[in-house]
Amino acid sequence: MTTLSAPKRAWWKESSVYQIYPSSFKDSNGDGLGDVPGITSKLDYIKALGIDIVWVCPIYKSPQVDMGYDISDYKDIHAPYGTLEDVDELIKGCHERGMKFVMDLVVNHTSDQHKWFQEAKSSKDSPYRDYYMWKKPKYDSAGKRQPPNNWAAAWGGSAWEYDEASDEYYLHIFAPEQPDLNWENPKVRAAVHDIVRFWLDKGVDGFRMDVINFISKVPGLPDAEITRPDTEFQSGMKYFACGPRLHEYLLALGKILKEYDAFSVGEMPGVEDPKDILDAVGFDRGELNMIFHFEIVDMDIGDKGKFSPRKWEMSTLKRIINKWQNFMIDNDGWNALYLENHDQSRTVSRWGSDLPEYRVVSAKMFATFMALQSGTVFVYQGQELGMINVPLERDISEYRDLETLNAWRDMMAEFPDDEELHRITKREINLKSRDNARTPMQWSDEPHAGFSTVTPWQRENESYTSINAASQVGVSNSVFEYWASILRLRKTHKDIFIYGSYKMLDVENNDVFVYTRTFGKETVLVVANFRTENVQWTLPKGVKLAKEGVLVSSYGGVMEMEGVLSLRPFEAFATFVV
Repeated sequence: MTTLSAPKRAWWKESSVYQIYPSSFKDSNGDGLGDVPGITSKLDYIKALGIDIVWVCPIYKSPQVDMGYDISDYKDIHAPYGTLEDVDELIKGCHERGMKFVMDLVVNHTSDQHKWFQEAKSSKDSPYRDYYMWKKPKYDSAGKRQPPNNWAAAWGGSAWEYDEASDEYYLHIFAPEQPDLNWENPKVRAAVHDIVRFWLDKGVDGFRMDVINFISKVPGLPDAEITRPDTEFQSGMKYFACGPRLHEYLLALGKILKEYDAFSVGEMPGVEDPKDILDAVGFDRGELNMIFHFEIVDMDIGDKGKFSPRKWEMSTLKRIINKWQNFMIDNDGWNALYLENHDQSRTVSRWGSDLPEYRVVSAKMFATFMALQSGTVFVYQGQELGMINVPLERDISEYRDLETLNAWRDMMAEFPDDEELHRITKREINLKSRDNARTPMQWSDEPHAGFSTVTPWQRENESYTSINAASQVGVSNSVFEYWASILRLRKTHKDIFIYGSYKMLDVENNDVFVYTRTFGKETVLVVANFRTENVQWTLPKGVKLAKEGVLVSSYGGVMEMEGVLSLRPFEAFATFVV
């Protein structure tokens, strides 16, 4: 169990964050694409949920090869989303409602259309050449040209792209249109610092930093060990996640953020050792406030990549959460609590049940289970409504996500006749594709889910007729109002839920997730049944439910007799205990 000295209080620890995927949030001008004025028009809705920080995915100028994570100008806005003036209005609207505004900062790579890369590619002598990572080819025994090393790109193929004009390759951990910046170059670091100050000076309150642990690579960029003998290229994660100069680079960014009392959350894939992360988020380190790790969202990914199956186990979930909760509290770190984002599918469909009889209670269970842990809560658009994945019947041709389309294309090319593999892969895509999070936000039961007056850039989820904001806001027992009550609870009992200690109970139980939060002499018990069946759970010796002590309950009350709780399907609650 974690013990506490006096808590180190901070505004960002007490905040709840709402994440927006701009193209899918709200279309204000009838072109089928969400935009910045659309976000501004819905700020009252976000405020009503009890949100403190609005985080918007990239809205910078971009060719949109990877939905804006390929930036061609960091100081301008993607025209279909709006203008710099529209962003000023959005910032003003957030601040007027007592909310802060956070942008996505993508500085591991740029777009290949960015002027830096265009210049870099134009000549080996360009002053921008070493803004990026270039290397000479290798040649095999047959004299055939090969990439400089065997690293795989995130979505298949080599992480290197050949440039014929200069007879060199450039590194791209993501798409070929997303060349990696060379952070060893002090001019690159100075340019990034300039971008950060530009937005902070405009009133932005902080940043979510995309794959920020990739900015420092191991010198020499050595070959990766062969962990997937079935593929030509291998994961180089060991050599580009948390390289030797990462903390030096983060400290320099942290100094700027500290000047503005700004918020920061880093996305850090491929890091499982809490000590690596503590170096980045320790309260007095001066680097980042918190990071997103990937252990929970990776627990159902099979050995052959994201769209291969693995049954997730409650024991795995408990091990992951226990590790991060205790480690961060014991070491003055901080957790970012999330289950959904623009890269993850819908929780209810993925780990719960989206059947009509279970969807609402399943959504409420996940809200209770996640948001009462220690950390800053991140809610992704539509999660507060209990939105679900797209139907299994949706054809692959209707998907828009690069990761999904590339995986399907590669699988079909290699195994064109393996119908069983096609079926399994389609099911896994339905379960885990990023497009599940990117269908239009479901505002009402009007055509196109009230998102737009015309056909959207991506087809709406057919569930909008029954799952939408209009049918939930202000409606008691709705998923929206339940989420609002949970976020209120974190504020009214902030000592317990923000700064309290954490202890997991009944670790071996495979059906029920139970933990306590304690501050001073007060203890709250949080119980979540992860099953579609009724489950009995016995209170530990010496623990009794406090009379009138229930703080929140997904079914509206708790069934207990002589220390035995009768939990209904996906039931969850939090209650004081004595």
